[in-house]
Amino acid sequence: MIAVPVGRPSSETRSEVQRRLAYFNQRRDEIVSTIRELVEIESPSDNQAAVDRIAEAVAEKFSQLGGEVRIHQAKDFGNHLQVDFAFAGKSTKPVLLLGHYDTVYPLGTLSAMPCRTNGDKLTGPGVLDMKSGIALMLHALAALQQWHGGLPRPVTVLLVSDEEVGSDSSRAITESLAKKAAAVLVLEPAYGFQGAVKTARKGVGEYLVKVAGKASHAGLDFQKGVNAILELARQIERISGFTELKKGLTVNVGIVTGGSRTNVVPAEAAAQVDVRIARMKDAAGIDKKMRSLRPFNRKCKIEVTGGINRPPMERTAGVAALYAQAKAIAHDLGWKLGEAAVGGGSDGNFTAGLGIPTLDGLGAVGDGAHAPHEHILISELPRRAALLAGLIEAI
Repeated sequence: MIAVPVGRPSSETRSEVQRRLAYFNQRRDEIVSTIRELVEIESPSDNQAAVDRIAEAVAEKFSQLGGEVRIHQAKDFGNHLQVDFAFAGKSTKPVLLLGHYDTVYPLGTLSAMPCRTNGDKLTGPGVLDMKSGIALMLHALAALQQWHGGLPRPVTVLLVSDEEVGSDSSRAITESLAKKAAAVLVLEPAYGFQGAVKTARKGVGEYLVKVAGKASHAGLDFQKGVNAILELARQIERISGFTELKKGLTVNVGIVTGGSRTNVVPAEAAAQVDVRIARMKDAAGIDKKMRSLRPFNRKCKIEVTGGINRPPMERTAGVAALYAQAKAIAHDLGWKLGEAAVGGGSDGNFTAGLGIPTLDGLGAVGDGAHAPHEHILISELPRRAALLAGLIEAI
């Protein structure tokens, strides 16, 4: 358990904390330059070569800070990057800095969505989610080394290549490193323009519901057919009824496919279903309901696959204690740090699900993740870097 600090998170005076904030203000352009460099290396999750290119570039930057780089090979996605920073002092568990360098944008997006400044905004594909978070890691670690003559504690950085597509190839690595850590700091974007950190996230599940009927000619042999789309439509209404808003449990049928031609009674239909849960104890119940689906028309067959693939990040005592430390540091830096519970998942769900104190949303402040107007606020970068550096010291 992390102890909640009384008053300040360390022995530093308020003037010293403000001096550190000034340090990052003076280097704001350097932080922006690092972010721009990373954004301009496009890295869609489904392009292994592209993701490996940014992994190499980021590995070089961490290596220049003295980190020991380890590449985790992945078969179907880009490689994952682990960087370990040793500590010469008393043996203690490392802090794990967690993030990803894959984005949702296909190669070539930069031509229509260039990385550029517009007043206080820096735009570009992946600038908010989460190339800026990687830059904050780099600059916070560099600052700590300068202030202390080396890092004040061991730190491990893990950046993965497949977060945007489910983290299937990286989950085991994330969980293994989290079990060895004192705490996990996730550099996903902050929540809203007030820059709140995320102390709770919903768990995520994906299900595929397939219906098999029987094909026939819609004009000549209509009654000989068994309409799979009609059966699926009835199932969709049933599935949608599983939502329980008071519990924070939502079930959304997002993609529906079926049929071959208008003059053919469809023999196949399928629905992709998104499930979100606020509490792990609700996972078994919704899973049972999904797998208990039975056909309305007995001539149809139903197959259900999938499940909950990200546990919820619940606001445990360990999470609350981390937030208290972050709030105290932010107070000394001159602002009130809020917290938020959000519906989207991240790799922080995995670490929090193991019971490791986890604080998410420590990255940049901005808007438009995954959208054409994605951007960050340049003016917020110095205090986000100062907050991260302070947390690494305080834990």
